[in-house]
Amino acid sequence: MEAAVHIMRDEGVDIAFGCPGAAILPLYKAMETVGGIEHLIVRHEEGATHMADGWARTNGRVGVALATSGPGATNLVTGLYTAFADSIPMLCVTGQAVSTKLHQEAFQAVDIVEIARPVTKWAVRIKEAAQIPWAFREAFRVAREGRPGPVLIDIPVDIARREIRYDPALDARLPVTRVAPHPPRVEAALDLLLAAERPLVLAGGGVILAEASAELRELVEYLRVPFQVTLMGKGAIEDDHELNMGTTGIQTSQRYANASFLESDFVLAVGARFGDRHTGADVGVYRGERTFVHVDVEPAQLGKVIEPDLGIVSDARLFLAALLAAARARRAVPGTGPWVERCRTLKRTLTRREDFDTVPVKAPRVYKEINEIFGPDTYFVTAIGLYQIWGGQHQKAHLPRRYQVCGQAGPLGWEVPAAIGVKKALEGMGRGDTEVVGIVGDYGFQYMVEELAVAAQYDIPYVLIMLNNEYLGLIRQASLGYGMNYQVDIHYDETGTDHVKLMEAYGCAGRRVVDPADIRPAVEWARKEAVSTSRPVLVEILIEREANTPHGPDIDSVREFEPVPGAHGTP
Repeated sequence: MEAAVHIMRDEGVDIAFGCPGAAILPLYKAMETVGGIEHLIVRHEEGATHMADGWARTNGRVGVALATSGPGATNLVTGLYTAFADSIPMLCVTGQAVSTKLHQEAFQAVDIVEIARPVTKWAVRIKEAAQIPWAFREAFRVAREGRPGPVLIDIPVDIARREIRYDPALDARLPVTRVAPHPPRVEAALDLLLAAERPLVLAGGGVILAEASAELRELVEYLRVPFQVTLMGKGAIEDDHELNMGTTGIQTSQRYANASFLESDFVLAVGARFGDRHTGADVGVYRGERTFVHVDVEPAQLGKVIEPDLGIVSDARLFLAALLAAARARRAVPGTGPWVERCRTLKRTLTRREDFDTVPVKAPRVYKEINEIFGPDTYFVTAIGLYQIWGGQHQKAHLPRRYQVCGQAGPLGWEVPAAIGVKKALEGMGRGDTEVVGIVGDYGFQYMVEELAVAAQYDIPYVLIMLNNEYLGLIRQASLGYGMNYQVDIHYDETGTDHVKLMEAYGCAGRRVVDPADIRPAVEWARKEAVSTSRPVLVEILIEREANTPHGPDIDSVREFEPVPGAHGTP
């Protein structure tokens, strides 16, 4: 196990999140002996995975979560799935019962490798102690290479106790290959782009994972091509950039984004997987008569949802750099002037209102305040619910990795532990003073609320902003299609759960807001309180109980529930 600790340190791990148990104790003893890896003891193993997830999303390295055998290991599965769905590099190490007892239904013996296999890039049980150095090196390589993702190593306790010969001075990382694009396909992609009258570049989460934001910016500014981002690509380039046309979709989208996408005749999608909340139910509407070029590092993504006119297997950064070089070599200047001007008009006119001053608070007003209060370097984490949709529609993102959302799996409760991981990553980067903000719903908040104790114990400050409608809001809205409002109302007594007292129970602080005029003072108080106490601080905002977000089955039929500018006229 000391070899494993040396390797994790060499691979860039300076912190692990976990919960010790009998079967994982040899690794904990090695961490104590070798040193160099900080450890936070979590209150639930799922929390460990979400902390490692937030840590990895922030610095791009491989996050580490530790758990013991049996239920400790199975509690990791939701976090593994979340990281797998969003392509987040993570290593989970589990202790296991004695290897000779696994076939005898020993205490807390479960085949976590087979359980985890569908939600990991690689899952393995160590059968010989001498395999440990190779297995750990391979785990880090697999987690990083190609489309990133989580891996799992399961170690029976009897094997973990054994000694092997290992010299850290003679060991090294395994090489990670970056896939370069095939040059003729780069030229073909440029041909199709230059032939288009109304082209769009679509940047997915792969652009952020590949650290390709600078290349994306250089390309679209050189060619003067409007671009969009997916939900996972939000922040690749600032939302206020003149060529940024937002996010197309049936939920987390803007009106001008859907309109510009529907008017486009060419889409260059880079590092995007065409998720169903982006395309809508009828892919035919999304596909239309447009020409598609799809670039992805994972070959199996090409043609999975949209059959592209041209598919290219490549690292996003290498492709964007190659395309820009090809364009410059040709001195290519597409005639996109009228299209750029049309996009500007759409972005200026097809907006949604945010300046509500009514009581109860309307959710868009909350995001208006968030956009005005926090600086561009603030790190936000948000999970799943109506508030994720309002956030995707209204919240501004300015820089890569600052807007973190569990986009595909959508586990409730992700924000409280993920914010801890983000904050610890920033500390490791020498940026511990950078603000971290979790935006949460009232229902999901309680899923992992126990991890507030971790933040309090280890002095980890951040701000939580809660949109509280005392409903399972997203499911209540989905229930409208069934003509029901059944078992989604969680209101009781006068105001339901007292989340401020819940914060106080963990040694933290909070305030409740009911008037939009009080949002800014409460948030400013929370920012100062978090710094002075070095603990999480909550601002709970009571919003309209049955407010709906703009939704629709397809990108051409999103229903607006609030009056919007230009709703009855063509811009």
